[in-house]
Amino acid sequence: MIAGVILIISGIMIALYPPLLSLIVAVLLIFAGAVLVSVSYGYRKKERRFDDPFLNFFMKL
Repeated sequence: MIAGVILIISGIMIALYPPLLSLIVAVLLIFAGAVLVSVSYGYRKKERRFDDPFLNFFMKL
């Protein structure tokens, strides 16, 4: 119920002040990028190394 109320209030605020939508989208994209960087950094720290440099190169992609 609280999520619905927040969505309704957010919709009203966006209707009254349209630049707010670009700010919300920008914050969401920055947050998603930060999460992606932190997850990939964690996987990179835990990754298994292979003896073959060719295989190492393609496993990093």
